[in-house]
Amino acid sequence: MLGNYLIGLREGLEAALVVSILVAYLVKTSRSHLLGRVWAGVGAAVLLSLGVGAALTFGTRTLTYQAQEAIGGLLSIVAVGLVTWMVFWMAGNARSLRGELHAKVDDAVDRGGWTLAVVAFLAVAREGLETALFVWSAVRSAGGGASPLLGALLGILTAVLLGWLIYRGALRLNLATFFTWTGAALIVVAAGVLSYGVHDLQEAGILPGLDALAFDVTEQVPPGSWYGTLLKGTVNFSPATTWLEVIAWVGYVVPVMWLFLRTVRRPASPADARTSAPDARTSAPAAADIRA
Repeated sequence: MLGNYLIGLREGLEAALVVSILVAYLVKTSRSHLLGRVWAGVGAAVLLSLGVGAALTFGTRTLTYQAQEAIGGLLSIVAVGLVTWMVFWMAGNARSLRGELHAKVDDAVDRGGWTLAVVAFLAVAREGLETALFVWSAVRSAGGGASPLLGALLGILTAVLLGWLIYRGALRLNLATFFTWTGAALIVVAAGVLSYGVHDLQEAGILPGLDALAFDVTEQVPPGSWYGTLLKGTVNFSPATTWLEVIAWVGYVVPVMWLFLRTVRRPASPADARTSAPDARTSAPAAADIRA
């Protein structure tokens, strides 16, 4: 549940920040009449994400067990790839996010007001589709149940609340710090999803080594125990883990975490500093002036 809460919070806050920056900028530049088009794009993106989640959930139920495992394993790997890309993208773009969005709004207005709906749709749909795919993979690895979905929903609701507080000026959030900590945590969570995806492909007979266990601590960590459930829900820990799962987990975490920490420790370039600095003519109101 904690891992899904984290993905809901992380992805939801990215989307909430984008929407709050768009809305604040339109209000500041006396374009409030275009807000409806932003919300239309947001609504379409939410519906698309829900539709993809429903298709993933119900569309695989009529398949054979091997087919379900194969699709689940492949989509888990895709989900890990998307989340990894998202973590690195935000680590490198958090400082310049506001300036880039302001430029996109100006360009959208020049091209026609409805282009704003497309900007909002693409920004929110990206996060929504990543969330739907990652949460679906996590639900499968947890064996179903409402807990993973509840965790993701609580994360999204928390993100919406934080986005609203930021917009209203009641909260100032250091994005660099937030995305560094959540990014590092998500890399560990994604490693667990990758490991489970490898296990699915072993179950489907696509990858070998299903019976080659690296360790089996089922007696020490029973899957039904509170701590077994906690480990499974947070980092996808399996008491009986194959060698190929261990190799996938370590082979992902070590290089990805190293590259991520190297990226976030890199000093901001002068161009990023200029982009993130407030502009007297076009900056959003203080409520949306988010420190990076």
